[in-house]
Amino acid sequence: MKGGEYSIALTELIKDFDFEEIYVPQNVSQIKVTRSDVSRPGLPLAGFFDDFENERIQLLGNMEHSYLISLSPEQRAKSLDTFFSHNVVCVIVTTGLEISNELLEAAKKYDTPLYRTTIGTSDIAAALISALNVSLAERITTHGVLVEVYGEGVLILGDSGIGKSETAIELVKRGHRLIADDAVEIKKVSNRTLVGTAPAMIRYFIELRGIGVVDVRRIFGMGSVKDTEKIDLVINFENWEQGKAYERLGNDDLTTEILGIKVPSITIPVKPGRNLAVIIEIAAMNNRQKKMGYNTAAELDKRMSELCGMK
Repeated sequence: MKGGEYSIALTELIKDFDFEEIYVPQNVSQIKVTRSDVSRPGLPLAGFFDDFENERIQLLGNMEHSYLISLSPEQRAKSLDTFFSHNVVCVIVTTGLEISNELLEAAKKYDTPLYRTTIGTSDIAAALISALNVSLAERITTHGVLVEVYGEGVLILGDSGIGKSETAIELVKRGHRLIADDAVEIKKVSNRTLVGTAPAMIRYFIELRGIGVVDVRRIFGMGSVKDTEKIDLVINFENWEQGKAYERLGNDDLTTEILGIKVPSITIPVKPGRNLAVIIEIAAMNNRQKKMGYNTAAELDKRMSELCGMK
């Protein structure tokens, strides 16, 4: 997994995890983390550096600690000096292990940030990777509305003025939650998952033509908003066209591709008199039902086939 164009300040990451500071160089505010994977440098400590990737956060756990204390002080100092000379981004000692003098001196010599945590190696590795996958994820910003409806993240797309924001407000009034209006930042946090959020500047705000910008959190309460949500369904609003054939049975499994991930999608024609909020509620429940293994259209086809077979 190679580093991408995104990064996170090391100081921000350390603050989030509340690591103990053992040695912090003066330039720490300039250090960026660009890799979402971490390393346990057992082989490098033994002197093998082929394919070594110094951009990764390095974790020293029980295994590495046991190896180092098995060496003489001179050997330990040489091993750590060679390791730190490869300009690693930072080193974290896990499980609350003791910091040897040789480790501290090597960190100081090469101005490498050194931290400690009481959390076990596997647990902190998993937590760091999870956090970094979100912070460093590939991302785009799209014009639309993201709402949570019955636990499903629904991304509503469509032309300006078609009614996306008004529908979102109606959904909030019906007990659902707003994540983003107008601009939705979408991150690819794994090969199967997209997560959406709002830019910090407009978070919790929604624009209603004729009224202006309103603060959904203040009007409807904290339960009406959410900071992030996965994207489970894409709904495209389009103006109703007389004579156009729209999906009536739901047999076609249509998808919209976002950042290389195909998301189930449907198109809803918009015209006066249609209750779009109710339609979206049904679409969200139907999508959830499909994920649980029940497809209404397939069930109808099955019943019709059985009926035809009886004739």
